[in-house]
Amino acid sequence: MARGTIVIETDHCKGCELCTTVCPQDVLVMGDFFNARGYKPAMLVDPEGKCTGCALCAVICPDAVITVYRLPNVAKMSRAPLAVASAMAA
Repeated sequence: MARGTIVIETDHCKGCELCTTVCPQDVLVMGDFFNARGYKPAMLVDPEGKCTGCALCAVICPDAVITVYRLPNVAKMSRAPLAVASAMAA
């Protein structure tokens, strides 16, 4: 399964809540604090690592304050050295 994470520029988020409505993993919530502009920003709450990096939140964000990062798949990475070694031996 794909893994990812996001970074939200909380100082620029206006708290519209659109990102929280499209997140298929339900890992986005509205903060319980106010940013410098007086809005409650969105926050990533993902202690179990459920975020897949699907980018739906970033696409719907009207202020483009969400950056998405896709994390490498551990299973694929563990096979990579074997594939390289096999290719070099041939």
